[in-house]
Amino acid sequence: MSDTPKFTVVDRRKFHAEEESTQNSGAEAASKPGPAPEPASKPDSSPRLKLVEPIQQAVAKPETVEPAIAVEEEADGFDDSQLPPAPSAEESLFQRTAYNQAAERLDDLVRAQNPGAPAPEKIGFEHLVQQLYLSAMMQMGAGTPEGQRPRIDILGARQTIDLLGVVQEKSTGNLTPDEDRAIQTVLFELRMTFLELTRMISAQPPMPPPPGGAKR
Repeated sequence: MSDTPKFTVVDRRKFHAEEESTQNSGAEAASKPGPAPEPASKPDSSPRLKLVEPIQQAVAKPETVEPAIAVEEEADGFDDSQLPPAPSAEESLFQRTAYNQAAERLDDLVRAQNPGAPAPEKIGFEHLVQQLYLSAMMQMGAGTPEGQRPRIDILGARQTIDLLGVVQEKSTGNLTPDEDRAIQTVLFELRMTFLELTRMISAQPPMPPPPGGAKR
C-alpha cells in the first residue's frame, strides 16, 4: 500500500458559473414587475395614536382655567363691590330683636350663677373710645410691670390712634358735647405720647449688626 495521499481536483469555474447564473436570475426576477406584496396587518386599535392626539391638541390649544377664588386687586379706597347686598329693614329688625333676646338670656344665666353680681352696664360710645385708648396705651408700653422692660409696638399704636381718628371723623355732628370732648381729649393724649416715643426712638443710635453676619 502506498502512503502517498490522494488529492481530488475540484473545478472552481463550474461553481463560479453557477453562482453568476443564480445572481442573474435573481436580478431578472427583481426587475420584472410582480404582484404587490400584501400590506402587513394593521395593529389593533392603534393605542398610541389615541393617546398622543389629545396630548398634542392640549399642547397646541391650552385651556384657560379660571381660578375658583378671584384675586383681590389693591385699591386706594374701600371697594364695596365685594360686599353682599344690605339686609332689608324687616331683616334688620328681626336680627336685632333676636340678638337682644339672646343677650337677655345670657344675662339671666350670669345672674343665676352669681346672685350678687351687678347688672351689666349698657355699652355706649364712651366704651368704644375707652377701649381704643387702652389698646393704644398698652401698645406704647403702658401697664408694664415694674422692673420689666416695656414692650412697645409703635406701628400698632399708630394704627389704633388712626382708627380712633376715623371714628371721630365719621361721628362728627352726631355726638353729645360730653362724647365729643372725651374723644378729643383721648386723641390729644395719645398723639402726645406717640410723639414722645418717636423722639426717643429716633434719638437712639441704631444697633450695630451682629459680628460675622446673621446666623441662619
